[in-house]
Amino acid sequence: MKKLILGLLMALFLAPAFAGTYQPVDTSKLPEVKQTKLGLYLSAPEAYKMKSEGGAKVLFIDIRTKGEFLFLGTPSVTDMNIPYMEIDDPASWDKKNNRYAMSPNSDFVSAVTALADRQHLTKTDPVVLICRSGDRSSRAANLLQEAGYAKVYSVVDGFEGDMGKDGRRDVNGWKNADLPWAYKMTESQAYIR
Repeated sequence: MKKLILGLLMALFLAPAFAGTYQPVDTSKLPEVKQTKLGLYLSAPEAYKMKSEGGAKVLFIDIRTKGEFLFLGTPSVTDMNIPYMEIDDPASWDKKNNRYAMSPNSDFVSAVTALADRQHLTKTDPVVLICRSGDRSSRAANLLQEAGYAKVYSVVDGFEGDMGKDGRRDVNGWKNADLPWAYKMTESQAYIR
């Protein structure tokens, strides 16, 4: 009995030391850029749990650009990469944001619908969207809501997470929560248009 109590006490006091630096997002204080019309939000761990438990009945879409999907990795539970935005081709510079200019993917809603149809899902089944940090996924969720989708969730901390004080995305997000992800993708996950 003493060993059990000692073990529980050690676990209680040592767990925070090994828990990492992941900080969940307080959805009651979301910045406007991360808010959606439906108000359906998940943290990265909650999204992983929903997809793991719901399986094929939950559509999990990585909406980052093809380059982000290919070179930065993706959650292992991703059904498909369907970019909400893509870098303009030919490339131009966005002076306001100091990056390549990006434009919305005009095929986004129809590509999501085609994927849902292939998986025998309807517009009332859950759709989980993940981007880098939750900004684009909120806009994409609003677009799908306007198209009639009723349960579109935005992963508010995204794949890489929010920016920390030192300018790195090391606060939260899929990677910082140590959830399963990989660089390897399959042809069925690839957005080819």
